[in-house]
Amino acid sequence: MMEMFRHRAGTKEEFFVNRKQKSAPQRQLWAQFDALQMGSGWDMEDVQKPQILLEDVYGDSHPGSVHLAGLMEQAKYGVLETGGFPAQYHTTDICDGCAQGHDGMNYILASREAICDMIEVHGSVYPWDGMLLSASCDKSIPAQLKAAARLDMPTIFIPGGSMRPGPNMTTSLLAGDISLRQKRKDAITDQEIWDYKRTGCPSVGACTFLGTASTMQCMAEALGLALPGTALMPATMRDILAGARRAGRSILSLVQKGITPSKILTREAFENAVIVHSAIGGSTNAMIHLPSIARELGITLEPELFDEINHKVPHLGNIDPSGQHLTESFWFAGGVPLVQLYLKDMLHLDVLTVTGKTLGENLEELQRDNFFGRNLGYLHNYGLERDDVIFPVEKAAEKGSVAVLRGNLAPGGAVIKYSACSQEMRERKGPARVFDREEDAYQAVVDGCVEPGDILVIRYEGPRGSGMPEMLMTTEAIVCDEKLNGTVSLVTDGRFSGATRGAAIGHVSPEAASGGPLAFVETGDLIAYSVENRTLNIVGIQGRELPEEEIQRVLEERAQKGVVPRPPRKGLYKRYTSHALSAMEGAGYEE
Repeated sequence: MMEMFRHRAGTKEEFFVNRKQKSAPQRQLWAQFDALQMGSGWDMEDVQKPQILLEDVYGDSHPGSVHLAGLMEQAKYGVLETGGFPAQYHTTDICDGCAQGHDGMNYILASREAICDMIEVHGSVYPWDGMLLSASCDKSIPAQLKAAARLDMPTIFIPGGSMRPGPNMTTSLLAGDISLRQKRKDAITDQEIWDYKRTGCPSVGACTFLGTASTMQCMAEALGLALPGTALMPATMRDILAGARRAGRSILSLVQKGITPSKILTREAFENAVIVHSAIGGSTNAMIHLPSIARELGITLEPELFDEINHKVPHLGNIDPSGQHLTESFWFAGGVPLVQLYLKDMLHLDVLTVTGKTLGENLEELQRDNFFGRNLGYLHNYGLERDDVIFPVEKAAEKGSVAVLRGNLAPGGAVIKYSACSQEMRERKGPARVFDREEDAYQAVVDGCVEPGDILVIRYEGPRGSGMPEMLMTTEAIVCDEKLNGTVSLVTDGRFSGATRGAAIGHVSPEAASGGPLAFVETGDLIAYSVENRTLNIVGIQGRELPEEEIQRVLEERAQKGVVPRPPRKGLYKRYTSHALSAMEGAGYEE
């Protein structure tokens, strides 16, 4: 009997010193580690295996999280198949869409830091050999990637995939039009409202446009932390389950080889991600998240890096909101790997990835496996060809998708996604219409108090001002108003949804709450910007154009009054708004 036990569980010496298990030295320090695991249902054989932390944001909070338990179940099988033992933890995220229209939006960016910190706790308090992460959406993905960089243990990220399209290939963004008409008398029927609510989000997964959720899935893959071809898989297809199981099978190889995020997330890997971001027309929020992830590894991503790359990289992604088609079509067409294949001469192909191979080797393997041909038939279901969704380099109409603007209104920089902006609106001069809260700006649009040609200024919405909420309600109200669409620009120290369309300039730094020039603009002042020249300036006071030195003198006089004081705050909200870095530095906590 004893011999049988030893054959199954090993000798006592092997039990306490397992050379396969990198966490063994920690576990030997305190016998209760194993006792507590065994009290949770593990047995003696299990505690000797490499221990893998499965960290997801599963919860009933929104469609991007509710299905992740199923993905992680597959990942568990993969871990068990290769000789590891998994333990599942949850740090539930929240949805930007659920936070629209009320003060909950002020907590959204702060939640990135809270989720990251909680994963740090989970990953540090217990001894783990490796980690699997899974998320679908805006803040949970960068939070998990930040945590992976911070903990620096072997890690693979599993994307939560893409939602199915709505009727007539609509997206959930139809909510902007619905919400605006709800607030105007006789502009919509109850039936229209309820039909949208029933069909606006038809499945689990991230929103169907290239918003921040979809962008960050692409960034995880472009950085090399997700398996090739897994970003934006349709969340209802078997492929996504197979991808999760494959990740579970792969993590033990990283553990054995000692491949950690710091060996993958090099500066070259971040440059690759920025190139992909530029090519697909990704969300401007990636310009907050990528620098914040990089900071965890001591890497600085300067705003100029994004601008420089966007001058060079052809815009290949015909994906909503910068293009016509939805995210599942992007995946059917070849997804991130096809973009990388088209741009291979611009990329660092020798960077290491979670496959244990280089990016170049991964692309060769995908070609051998017919990844680029296998899913085209799904695209044909929609009457589309590959070139309709991902342009070949020679068919790209322009370079890049985002620009960094500077000038006397934004000495530290500002960001515009010009790929979602008409040519006519890429250079403008007009009178400022100033608001200290987004709610007031939105109401002015609803009430018809904004005039064509106005440049709306929304300030005190930066990281320290109010936690840097999205300005989506206002931008959608503008583009859904026939009188204002294509005539009104918006300038803010807040941020935008990845779905934002139109002339929307955000991340203005320094922000108003920190005493930036934005705090001292007044309604009637003249603002001018140019995407081509990368400029954003106050060019006149109260309707009169003036020399630069005169404008500076007026702003200095106005600055004597100081900035608008913030109301009392508490808890997480107080901590974040008291210690957040500027948007151009990633909007994480100051060191």
